[in-house]
Amino acid sequence: MRAAAMRYRFAESLFLLPALLMLAGIALAVGAAALDRALGHDAPIPLTLAMSSNAATWLLATVAGAMITTVGVVFSLTVVSLQLASGQFSPRVMRSFIRDRLSQGVIGLLVGTFFYCILILPSLSGDPAADAPRISLTLAVVLTLVTVVGIIAHLDHLSRGLQVGNLARAIAAEGGRVAAELDKAPAGLQAADPRDFHPPADAAVICCPVSGWVSQVDSTRLLSAVPPGTTVRLESRIGAYVHADEPLLSVWPAPSRESRQELAGAIEVADARTMLQDADFAIRQLVDIGLRALSSAINDPTTAVEITLRLGSLLRGILTAPLAPEALRDSAGRVLVQPWNLDHEEYVDHAFDQLRQACLDQPEVAAALLRVLRMLITHVNEEGCPERSAPLHRQMNLLLDSLRKHPGLHPEDLRRLESLSADETDPADHSR
Repeated sequence: MRAAAMRYRFAESLFLLPALLMLAGIALAVGAAALDRALGHDAPIPLTLAMSSNAATWLLATVAGAMITTVGVVFSLTVVSLQLASGQFSPRVMRSFIRDRLSQGVIGLLVGTFFYCILILPSLSGDPAADAPRISLTLAVVLTLVTVVGIIAHLDHLSRGLQVGNLARAIAAEGGRVAAELDKAPAGLQAADPRDFHPPADAAVICCPVSGWVSQVDSTRLLSAVPPGTTVRLESRIGAYVHADEPLLSVWPAPSRESRQELAGAIEVADARTMLQDADFAIRQLVDIGLRALSSAINDPTTAVEITLRLGSLLRGILTAPLAPEALRDSAGRVLVQPWNLDHEEYVDHAFDQLRQACLDQPEVAAALLRVLRMLITHVNEEGCPERSAPLHRQMNLLLDSLRKHPGLHPEDLRRLESLSADETDPADHSR
């Protein structure tokens, strides 16, 4: 769990990867200079550049100055993209731009090349007629060419990343990968009936030490921290915000002090919400983009339509996948109860409630929402999960009732929208 959290923080850091590449540039400069000293500056090494010391000094100084100047430009572009993403889409989607590996790699290449050139300069002879170190000079030219290509690729990648379709696709894809793990219980644990495990009055309560978002729960570690026959009840859920000193776990019989510390360490409470185990966060980000598009300040119904379609793609996987059992038992009689985990109905409500309420002034968005709901109803029925269509029917009926009561909707538009709930209507609206 800690390793996963560290990888996630590493991916969302604009400092760590550039810092590693900077250290790699320093190490490469030290190694190349040592190799040139060992072989001699005038050694005939194949595939290396020969240049006078005076020309090499000018070249390396020029490259170093250009690199450090370009670092500022790339940082400015990154900050501008973050501002655009936050204002146009949602502050929650900024993480997608911060964790972009290509952007981090280009910044690291620029800084690493700068440090490399600066550290190679002292190894050049002051004699204008002397030969420059071939290996060091060749590597400097190669790093410069690679960095220039990286800058061009970064600009192309950044421009495509700001397109709402690519952003929504990336968020939905990450959410789909997390959702695929929802039903995977740790090895050795079996489902149990949660109704058999109610906390007694003397159950020990373990409070959350800090305020934050529940980002990960290690079920195996929770159960291994208590003796056999112990029941552990999680009083929150992944993706929920908990306050400091708020109940986090109920345990009975009461655990020892060492067990309490181990139990608290099996739940990660982060400063910011993450998607490590939280598929609902992907829904939240997509809904935020759709709501921002429907606001009077943005007024971009086409984006809201695309977000609705992406939500449908994400929910196709969630609604047909079994969720993790509310109670798990191991062979030693330890039980973990998680009564607050989201069910399929709550996922549907989180995806469509706010968009349904906000789209009444945009008939095309309402039409897209009705088509997606009808598609999901057909999908869950075909996959043998007809009981999961009830919340979808509820969303469709609520939307149609709201549209009928909406004063600004033309009767002809209302009839067309009502027809979309019927199976005979073209689900893709090919006439448009």
